[in-house]
Amino acid sequence: MRLTKRDLLFVAERLASLLDENRVAVLARQHGIKSAKESESSAKLFPAFLRRSEESTLGRIVVESIILLAASRGNASQVLREAATAYKVDTEAIAAKVKQEFTAKEKTKEAKKATAKPNGKANKKAAA
Repeated sequence: MRLTKRDLLFVAERLASLLDENRVAVLARQHGIKSAKESESSAKLFPAFLRRSEESTLGRIVVESIILLAASRGNASQVLREAATAYKVDTEAIAAKVKQEFTAKEKTKEAKKATAKPNGKANKKAAA
């Protein structure tokens, strides 16, 4: 069954009402909604944007709203872990790669500090 624009609009409006104002503002900025006046927030302009949007845009907004709602409701790391599992991403391999990169950066920092300290002490002794 294909959802009509009216159905998508209903779902998008209900999801937007569940989100806090900051997350609705993030969603609005994602779709290029900017307030003309400083007194108006982009979150307040969002419902009018929804009514003028096409079906494809409403579908994207529904998906993005669900992601924002899930991220705000639960543990963010748990949401990311579930998404990684759903998309079959090997998180252990990524974690190992990141750990290797951080250890390599730490080693280069330590090597730079080790070479900088003896030179600094030698310069102080020569000046005295």
